[in-house]
Amino acid sequence: MKISTHLLFDRASAQMSNVQTNLTQTQAQLAQGKQIINASDAPNQAATIQRLKSVLNKQDSYQSSLNTIKARLEGEDTTLKSVSDLLVRAKEIAVQGANDTLSAADRKSLATEMQALRDQLLSLANTKDSNGNYLFSGSRVKQPAFVETANGSPVYMGDQTRMNVRVGDQRSIPINRTGTDAFVPVARTDTNGKATGVGFFESIDNLIAGLNHSNGNDVRRGAGELDALQLGVSLAQAQIGTNLNVVDQQTSVLEDTTLNLKTTLSSIEDLDYASAITKMNQQMMSLEAAQSSFAKVSQLNLFNFIK
Repeated sequence: MKISTHLLFDRASAQMSNVQTNLTQTQAQLAQGKQIINASDAPNQAATIQRLKSVLNKQDSYQSSLNTIKARLEGEDTTLKSVSDLLVRAKEIAVQGANDTLSAADRKSLATEMQALRDQLLSLANTKDSNGNYLFSGSRVKQPAFVETANGSPVYMGDQTRMNVRVGDQRSIPINRTGTDAFVPVARTDTNGKATGVGFFESIDNLIAGLNHSNGNDVRRGAGELDALQLGVSLAQAQIGTNLNVVDQQTSVLEDTTLNLKTTLSSIEDLDYASAITKMNQQMMSLEAAQSSFAKVSQLNLFNFIK
C-alpha cells in the first residue's frame, strides 16, 4: 500500500483538527458552565432543558401573581382593621348618646364626632391599592366604591364581580371583595314588622341624625345596627385571613415545585467541572502528542530512509 505525502498530511491535519475542535468545545463548556452550548450538540437534551425552563417561567408567573394577591389582601385587611376600630368608637358614642340623662346639646356634640368617624369610614371604603385601583369596587377598579349623593347617604357604585387569579395549573384565588361584602347592609324592621335593607352608611347617617335631633329611639336603633355593621366587617376580615393562609400554602407548594424543577434542570444542563477539567487536560495532551508526531513525520523523506 502506497501512502502519499499528501495523504499523510491530510490525515495528520484532520486528526489535529478534531482534537482541537473537541478541546475548544470543552473550553466553551467550562467558560459557560453548561453541558450543551448549541442545541445541535444534543437535540433531545436541549429540548428537555427548554421544556423545564418553560415550566419554571410559568412557576415564576404564578409566584408573581401570589405576591400581587398577598399585597392586595394585606391592604384590605389593614383597611378593615381600621374600619373595625372606628366602629368600636362609634358604638361607644352611640351607647353614650342613648343615655336619657344627656341634653340635646350633649347629643349634638356626640353627633359631631360621629360625623367625623363616618367621613373616615367613607375614606377607608374608597381606599386604593398600590396600583391606584379601588379595593372594594369589584371589577370597576377605577370607580370609587361609595359615592356621596346629593340628597342622601353614600351609595355603592361598584359591582358584585369577584375576580379570580390563577396561581397554579389547577388553582385560582379570589383577588378582591366587593364593597357590599365588607360594608354589609343591615336588615331594619319597621313598626309593621316589614324588614328592609339599609345601606352601611345610611345606617350611620340615620344614627347621626338621631343624635342631632336628640331622638332616643333612633340612637338606640343605630347602636344596635352598629353591631351588625361590625359583624359584617369581622366576617370580611375572617375571609381575608383564610385567603392569606391559602396564599401562603400555595407559595410553599410553588417553592417546593420550583426547587425540584431547578434540581432536575441542573442535573441536565450544568457542567461537572471536575470531569470537564480532566477531559480538557486529556484533550490538550492528545493535541500536543498529535502536533509532536506530525512535526517528526513531516521531516521524514526517502533520503532519510536511504541514509
